[in-house]
Amino acid sequence: MPLTLTLTEGILTREQATKAVRQLTDTMLELHDLTGNSVMTPNVTANVHFVPEGLSFSGGEPFRGAWVEWKVPSFAFATREVQEGFGASAADIIHELSGGSQPKENVYFNVVHTVDGTWNLDGRAMTNEELGEAISKG
Repeated sequence: MPLTLTLTEGILTREQATKAVRQLTDTMLELHDLTGNSVMTPNVTANVHFVPEGLSFSGGEPFRGAWVEWKVPSFAFATREVQEGFGASAADIIHELSGGSQPKENVYFNVVHTVDGTWNLDGRAMTNEELGEAISKG
């Protein structure tokens, strides 16, 4: 389940971004009752992208933003409780790691659901059912 964390330069240092990835990963696993799952944990991957100052926009005007995006199977982030819990946690994590300088309202969160059967786990395309079976063994 890849996480993409995109930040305008200056919001977080590389070290702080590393901490953010850890905390965002832990929060996602916890909210899905997968903390410690030996199958899912190593399959939560992440990339961090820093956007040069002046190249992040809101309403067409430069600003400083943070974006947290997950690509997951359709059964992930499926309940309102998980969606709201993760959204609030993501804003808190970035805000706190920035020393309070990044406003929570400028931390954005979204989820992209994959087409059933296109999820790759251990080098093999899996359906949601197959993925669920694999995760249940962890």
